[in-house]
Amino acid sequence: MSSLKETGKKKSGSRELTLQFHAKEMLSDYVTAVTWSPDGTTLAVCSAAGEVKLAKVAAVNELSLQTLQSATGKSADCLSFSRDSQFLAAGGQDGKVRIWRVNSGELIADLDNQRVWVDKLAWSPNCNQLAFSMGRYVQVWNVEDNVVEVTLNFDSSSILDLAWHPMVQYLAVSGYKGVKVWHGEDWDEDPEILSVPSATGAIAWSPQGEYLACGNMDNTLIVNEWGNFEPWVMQGFPGKVRQLAWSGKTNSLGAPLLAASSSQGISVWERDADESVGWEGWALEVHEKVVNAIAFQPSTFLLASASADGQVCLWYEAEQLLQILEGAEGGVSCLAWHPDGQFLVAGGSGGELLVWSKSMRGKGFGRR
Repeated sequence: MSSLKETGKKKSGSRELTLQFHAKEMLSDYVTAVTWSPDGTTLAVCSAAGEVKLAKVAAVNELSLQTLQSATGKSADCLSFSRDSQFLAAGGQDGKVRIWRVNSGELIADLDNQRVWVDKLAWSPNCNQLAFSMGRYVQVWNVEDNVVEVTLNFDSSSILDLAWHPMVQYLAVSGYKGVKVWHGEDWDEDPEILSVPSATGAIAWSPQGEYLACGNMDNTLIVNEWGNFEPWVMQGFPGKVRQLAWSGKTNSLGAPLLAASSSQGISVWERDADESVGWEGWALEVHEKVVNAIAFQPSTFLLASASADGQVCLWYEAEQLLQILEGAEGGVSCLAWHPDGQFLVAGGSGGELLVWSKSMRGKGFGRR
C-alpha cells in the first residue's frame, strides 16, 4: 500500500500570477456543471434551476449566453459534448436526457426515464455514443441511428460514476463493491470486475488509458494498471475520495500525475521508479471547506482546485500554491479548463459563472 506523506514537496522561489479575471455572468441558481467542447469553440453551463446555456469563445469576453433550456424547477446536473463538438447532452432531476445540435440549438432527442435522476452521462471519445445512468442501469444511445444501443445492468447498486476509455471502446461503471468494465465491441460479453470492499464513487482513466483510478467510500484510492491485476492502494485520506484528475503531461517515467480530493484536502500522486514504492503522494492544504472540483491545465502540471470556501487555487507543478482566484463568496461548485489552457471557467453556488484568462504579455486576454 502507498500512504500519503505528512508534508508535501516544496518548490523554492516565487512565480508570477498566471490568470486574470476575464468575464462574469449570473445564472438563477447553483451552477451544477461547466464544460468546454473538444474543439474549444463553445462553453456549456447548467444550473440547479434546470437552465442549460451556451457561450461561444468568440464572445466569451462578454459571456453572451444562449439559452437551450430555461429554468424548469428541476436541477440539470450533468453535461457532455460529443467528440466532434456537434452535440451537447444534459441530464438531471426530471429523468430526461436531452441532446441538442450545438450550431443550431435544435433539440434532436428527448429521452425520458421517469422516476430516475440522471446525474452521470458522457459521450464516447471514439464514436458518437452517449452513456448515461438510470438507477442501477446504464444506457448507451447511438446518435447515428437515434436508438438506445444497449442497457447495462450494474445490479449491485445505483450507478455512482461512469467513464469511457480514451482510446478503445471500454466503458467503466462504478458503484457498490467496485467497478465493472464493459467492452463496447461486444456489449453481451461479461464485464471485467474490479472489486473493492466498500463502494467506488469517482473513477477516471488516465489520458492514454493505461491506468484507471478509483476513489472509494472507505477512504482509499486504488490505481489499476490495465492488464495488471495487482492494483496499488493509497490510503491516509480524511474521508471518501470525491474527485479525481489526471495530468495530460507525464513525468520522466512517462506516467501522468494523479490528483485526488477528500474533504477539504488534496493529494497528488506520482509513479515512482521503485516498484516497491509504487506511487508517492504529497498533500496540498489550503482550502477550509470541501473541495468540489480539481482539474489539470491541459499539457501541464498546473492544477486548479475549487472549494465550498469560495476559492479557486492554482498549484504550480501540482506542488506550490501559485494563485488564489475569488468571485463566488458562497462557494465554488465546479470548474473546467479550455482545451488549449487559455481559459479557466468556474461555477458558483450563488449562480456565478466566472472566466479567467491567461494574459498575452500584457496585451489583453484574447486567444493565442
